Amino acid sequence: QWNRKTYRVGVATSPDLHTWTKHGPAFGMAKYGGLKYKSAGIVTECVTKGRCVAARLNGRYWMYWGEGEIHLATSDDLVHWMPVEDGNGEPRVLMRARRGRFDSGLPEVGPPPVLTRDGIVLLYNGKNADGPGHDPALAPGTYSVGQALFAANDPTKLLERTDKPFFEPELPWERSGQYAAGTTFAEGLVRFHDRWFLYYGCADSRVGLAMSPAASGR
Repeated sequence: QWNRKTYRVGVATSPDLHTWTKHGPAFGMAKYGGLKYKSAGIVTECVTKGRCVAARLNGRYWMYWGEGEIHLATSDDLVHWMPVEDGNGEPRVLMRARRGRFDSGLPEVGPPPVLTRDGIVLLYNGKNADGPGHDPALAPGTYSVGQALFAANDPTKLLERTDKPFFEPELPWERSGQYAAGTTFAEGLVRFHDRWFLYYGCADSRVGLAMSPAASGR
């Protein structure tokens, strides 16, 4: 949601994907009324090769969210969400920018995370810093895509995180446009038969599609 002053994650529901009901900001409590937050993904599990649904873990739904820092929220109904808080009553930080890495500028949640037999896989977008501390293997300001793995029995527990992006700008239209520093910004992830389809933004000007075979048994 964007009103030219602030931005928030909004929630809408539909019984048929044609008629929608808007429910407003994901965090409706007064405590978070002034919080700016975007880029969120609800943890899903693929029950068939073409159907992925929101996953219940420990009796609740889970949503990773945030730009600059990555946080977590829970819900009982997929409409009303509550941030997971730290000991000071603030949203708990699970991932931050890393000096010298592709995400030295910031990490930002990408497509809905997927529950696998190894844990929760989160594809996330990393911005390379513009100045000191950037990854010299990428142009300053570049957006590329990395992966993080969280424990299925504890979605707050980060198990692994890639040091290098698995997907980065290479093609001409990924390096030119509104964001000429280079952008492959992961937005949508679909399982269809035996392949994964990754939809991504190209320099904030086009939408691209990448495909990868699905691993056996996942």
